[in-house]
Amino acid sequence: MRRLVECVPNFSEGRDSAKVEAIVAAMREVPGVMVLAHESDADHNRSVVTIAGEPDIVVEAAVRAVGKAAELIDLTKQVGVHPRIGSADVVPFVPLEGVTLQDCVALAKLAGGEIWRRYRVPVYFYEAAAQRPDRVNLENIRRGQFEALRQEIASNPDRAPDIGERAVHPTAGATVVGARKFLIAYNILLNTRDVEVAKKIAKAVRFSSGGLRYVKAMGVYLDARNLAQVSMNLTDFEQTPLHRVFEMVKNEAERYGTSIASSEIIGLIPRRAIDMAAEHLLRIENFTPSHVLEKRLEDALAAGATARAQSLAAMIEPFLAAVAQPTVAPGGGSVAAIAGALAAGLGQMVAGLSSQRKAQAEYAARLERLFEQFQIAVRDLPDLIDQDAGAFEAVMTARKLPRESAHERQVRNRTLQQALQRAAAVPLEVARRSADLFEWLGQLKEMASPSMLSDVHVGRLMAFAAVRGALENVGINLEEIEDIGFVERSRADARAIGARVNETQVTAEK
Repeated sequence: MRRLVECVPNFSEGRDSAKVEAIVAAMREVPGVMVLAHESDADHNRSVVTIAGEPDIVVEAAVRAVGKAAELIDLTKQVGVHPRIGSADVVPFVPLEGVTLQDCVALAKLAGGEIWRRYRVPVYFYEAAAQRPDRVNLENIRRGQFEALRQEIASNPDRAPDIGERAVHPTAGATVVGARKFLIAYNILLNTRDVEVAKKIAKAVRFSSGGLRYVKAMGVYLDARNLAQVSMNLTDFEQTPLHRVFEMVKNEAERYGTSIASSEIIGLIPRRAIDMAAEHLLRIENFTPSHVLEKRLEDALAAGATARAQSLAAMIEPFLAAVAQPTVAPGGGSVAAIAGALAAGLGQMVAGLSSQRKAQAEYAARLERLFEQFQIAVRDLPDLIDQDAGAFEAVMTARKLPRESAHERQVRNRTLQQALQRAAAVPLEVARRSADLFEWLGQLKEMASPSMLSDVHVGRLMAFAAVRGALENVGINLEEIEDIGFVERSRADARAIGARVNETQVTAEK
C-alpha cells in the first residue's frame, strides 16, 4: 500500500529569493521527494514550502531544509510581521495516504532528533506530537518570539526545549516540529490601514478568544499593500468551512466601517474546501462533487483503469515498469521477494485445490495445514517487496548526506551503517521465508493432484530463485558493514539458508 506524508515547513525569510531557492533546492536533492508548492510573503518575511512523498524521504528533506535555513537565515537581523522563534520556524507532518496521525508523531520525533544532532538547533514539539499539554498550541511555544526565548530559555524551566540544550542557536533560534491534520492558511486583506481594526476582528474570529472553533487569527499591517490584514489558520475546514470564516470577517469589518479587499490562500488547499464554499456562496441546489467536470473526468478515468486492471497483464505492468526504470529501486531484492510471493501463491492454489479432491482425501489435514502456511506467506511477502526497495533507497539517501565537517561525517556514517544493516536484513528474511516455501512445496509434491505437479515444480523454481536472488543482495550489502559481529551472524545465517535449497534437486524435477 502506498504511504504518503505531507510536510509544510515555514521559514523566516520571504524577501531574499536566492535564500528561499537554496532552501527548496536542499529539499529537491532528496531522491523521491515531491516539492508541490512554495510561496513567499515580503511583509510577513516568511516562506511556506509544501513537500510530499514516502515518510522517510519527507523526513530527510525536511531535516536538510532546516539545516540550510540555519545556514542562511540570521534571526538577529530578520524582521517581519509574522511571529517566529526559528529560521526554520515550524515543521509540521501531515498524514495523506496509508499513514496515521500517530505515524506522523513518530516522524516528527525522528526529525526533531536529527535536527538537533546535525545542526544543534533545539527543538520543541507541538500539536499531536506535543510532550506537554501547554505545547499543543503553537502560540504558547512562540510567546515573545525569538528575542524573548533567547532571554528565557536558560533560566525558565517552562521554556526548556524538548530536545537539545537550554540555549537557542545563536542565529537560527529554535525549531518547532509537530504532527497535525490538514491546515488551511487563509488571509483576508481589509480596506483599511488601521491595524487595530484587524486585531479586533481577529480577536472576534479566533476560537481562543470566543470566536469560531478551529480558527486561529491575528491582525497585522502590511507595508507593501499599505493595508491591514487578518491572518488565519483553519485547522479543520470541514467543521469550520472557509465561507463561514469569510462571512464572519466580512460582518465584523462592516461593524468597524470597512470591508474586505481580497483574500488569499498560502500553500495548498483541498478541493473539498473549495467545493463547500462554492455550494454555499452560489446557493446551488442539490450540489455534489460529481457536478464538477474534473471530478467526473477523474471518476471516468478511474473506472477505465479499474477495468484495465482486471486483465492479468495489467496487474503486473506497474511493477515491471517500476523495475525497468533507470532508478536504484526497486531492484534485485524486490524481484527476489516477488518471486517468493509467486511461489507462495502457487503453493496456496495447489494445496487448496488438492484438499478438495477425493483422490487426495488421505492428505486432507496435511494439505489444509500447508494451505494455511502458504496463505500467510502470500500475505506477508509482498510487504518485503516494498521493504527491500525502501531499505535500499535509505542507503542511497544516507550516501548523499553532507560530510564536510567531522560531525557531519559521523552522522553520515552512522546513518549509512544503519541503512546497510537494514538493507541486508530484509533480503535475508526474504531468503529465509522462501527456503521455507521451497521445503513446503517439496512436501506438497507428494500430496498434490497429479494434474498440478507442474505448478508445484514451477513454484519450487520460483522459491529457489527467490532464495538465491535474496542471498546475492545480502552479500553485496554486508561488504560495507563495519559491525563484524553483525556480518558474521548474517553470513552464517545465509550459509544455513542456502544449504536448505538443493539446486540439483530442483533442476532434476519433472
